[in-house]
Amino acid sequence: MDEDSDDIIELNSEEEGERIDKYLSETLTDYSRSYLKNLIDEGRVQVAGKIVKGSFKVYNGAAITVNLPPVKDVKILPEDIPLDILYEDEDVILVNKPKGMVVHPAAGHYTGTLVNALMFHCRDNLSGINGELRPGIVHRIDMDTTGVVIACKNDASHRFIAEQLKEHSIKRKYQAIVYGTFKENEGRIEGAIGRSKTDRKKMAIVPNGKPAVTHYKVLKNSSSPNGNNYAHIECELETGRTHQIRVHMTSIGHPLLGDNVYGVAKNPFKLDGQTLHAEMLGFIHPRTKEYMEFHAPLPDYFTKLLTKLNL
Repeated sequence: MDEDSDDIIELNSEEEGERIDKYLSETLTDYSRSYLKNLIDEGRVQVAGKIVKGSFKVYNGAAITVNLPPVKDVKILPEDIPLDILYEDEDVILVNKPKGMVVHPAAGHYTGTLVNALMFHCRDNLSGINGELRPGIVHRIDMDTTGVVIACKNDASHRFIAEQLKEHSIKRKYQAIVYGTFKENEGRIEGAIGRSKTDRKKMAIVPNGKPAVTHYKVLKNSSSPNGNNYAHIECELETGRTHQIRVHMTSIGHPLLGDNVYGVAKNPFKLDGQTLHAEMLGFIHPRTKEYMEFHAPLPDYFTKLLTKLNL
């Protein structure tokens, strides 16, 4: 396996007594469970220099080495998947991403993504800065979050948009339905976000995390026939961290409806993931240098839920 030696992930376990296959699936969330299982079965996972099986129990401080096959052998193929295009020119394309679509491929999950669809639609006109697995992609939203995503068609545009993301100058507004009602009309949440120390599948507010700020505005409070109180809110990101809105709203006692990771495990409406929609994205265009702003209409499930909850 010498030819794969450059593709290595080094981990130090903070768990005690958990199966290594479970630990890796919770820690390396960019990879599917089946892909990680195959790595273990192929002898590509070692603890303290020794190959282990999936049933091996990790221990605190264990040095884990995961040897990955070369990514360059993976061919991401264009797929004729319909796109809801909000805007397109020679530099950028903005898409209203549907619920359940992953933005870019990851190991063990290479089809049905927004990237596959963009490759078919844009042909060879996508930026290459983020590599073969993420052509055109400068930012992402969660699989079950709907709404505006921008992709770039050339490297110059990619660098220009990426710099705005880095400087937090891109405007991003989301709409969400959360548990509980608010006394105040608006608020600001500040809390550094990083990987949770107790559950590796989750992000959390942690002392050594990346700075994160979310502004929220209450659009309407309501009570439901099932006895629960809900609110329809708008969130504006000052920063853009993984799961930021979901973590921040949970931290103040208002988890998103449908979010079974950070909120209530079961919800009364049989939702597929969190009720979160990237409603608006505003940026300076890389070629014209003019400010542009695009809005994505709320998906049907969201508007129907607002009606049902009297929001």
